Amino acid sequence: MQKSSPPAESSVSTRWGDFVARSQWCDVPASVRHEAKRSILNMVGTSLGAAKHSEIESLARLLRDVAGPPQACVIGRVERFDCLSAAFINAVSANLFDFDDTHLGTVIHPSAPVAPPLLALGEQRGSSGAEILHAFVLGVEIECRLGNAVSPAHYARGCHITATCGVFGAAAASAKLIGLNAAATAHAIGMAASQSAGIAESLATGAKNVGIGNCARNGLFAALLAQTGYTAAPRAIEGVQGWAHALSDALNLNALLIRLGETWELTRNACKPYPCGIVLHAVIDAAFELRNTYALAAADIAAVTVTGNLLLARADRDVANERDAKISIQHSAAAVFVFGAAGMREYSDAAVMDPSAVEFRRRVQAEIDPALPIGAARMSVRTIGGKDFTAQVMHARGSLEQPMTDSDIEQKVRQLASIGFPACDIDRVIDAVWELDRADDVRSLLRLLAAA
Repeated sequence: MQKSSPPAESSVSTRWGDFVARSQWCDVPASVRHEAKRSILNMVGTSLGAAKHSEIESLARLLRDVAGPPQACVIGRVERFDCLSAAFINAVSANLFDFDDTHLGTVIHPSAPVAPPLLALGEQRGSSGAEILHAFVLGVEIECRLGNAVSPAHYARGCHITATCGVFGAAAASAKLIGLNAAATAHAIGMAASQSAGIAESLATGAKNVGIGNCARNGLFAALLAQTGYTAAPRAIEGVQGWAHALSDALNLNALLIRLGETWELTRNACKPYPCGIVLHAVIDAAFELRNTYALAAADIAAVTVTGNLLLARADRDVANERDAKISIQHSAAAVFVFGAAGMREYSDAAVMDPSAVEFRRRVQAEIDPALPIGAARMSVRTIGGKDFTAQVMHARGSLEQPMTDSDIEQKVRQLASIGFPACDIDRVIDAVWELDRADDVRSLLRLLAAA
């Protein structure tokens, strides 16, 4: 951990608070505004897809008994909850299928922590679409800069970076939407440090999604506390006993502050074409390349070796359910060779437990190659007849080099809506998100997202 830090009067929280409070919508480039709409549209789709999932049903039943007065909608459902509870459940649904966006430098899923509290708060307050988008851009900037500053040691320690950094983004974004001044925004960010939690050990369980829900809720709560006058330590992030010292091995202060307001982390955000961990996308693309180029079927293959950088640590695992499958090298290869696809159906429990998939996963092994960059993968296949074929993917579909188009995202959102909320007028929803910066009141969008 670096010993040096700014003086108290220019602590990280203070600098960020000033940046967030002073920022104007006109300061945000048009390209970044568009990326914000892409990310929110993608988040709306993943929430719609999960709206009727059994785990969301359970959360809704639980919250009915403990929530406050109805203030905000739950995407794709009839219930209305208080802002904190709505932020929680919409963040869980946004992240549930592991189909949400990913900031490639940190592997943070930026939208699930930040967009739900803004939509809940915006519905209560009648905020404009431009106000929502502006706060969203700032929240993503804060959470991803923090992720940049502690990666990769933070994740290596076992911290689930989306939850632990997402709470800061949710706090900063909520503070902006509320209209807090610089000092109060700094306190909101400082209080987020005391509410940051999430462990990577839980990635294949429902506890992971609860961590995402909590970071959205807690970030909003931090801003509301700051509004009432609650305060936080000035050096809550970089102090000797602060967040970074507790949860990482090093803090890169430059990553937090250099060119703040000049460069934008949303430009490094990616939307996924496959409902699984983004480090698996290159594995899937390599499998498709081998399958299609050499007309390979599962029955032709004796062994598969997948080589990558972070793949072994994060995704070389036994598979017992769909959550395991979404972060499994073995199942991602099986999905392509056994089923010929890698969509929602191929990562469902039914596909995971299919005997053909179970048997094929036993043929797949993983190896580490530190020379391969994060996000790249090499797949080697040996056939029953003894032939060897190899494919290497440096930039997968959905990466910054091969991004999903606006049309791709629209189609993804339509497919997800058909799963969780088929009665939704999805074309109107899509149009409303693209026009969000012109909307006088975000409630017009949220009415479209709430089930009658």
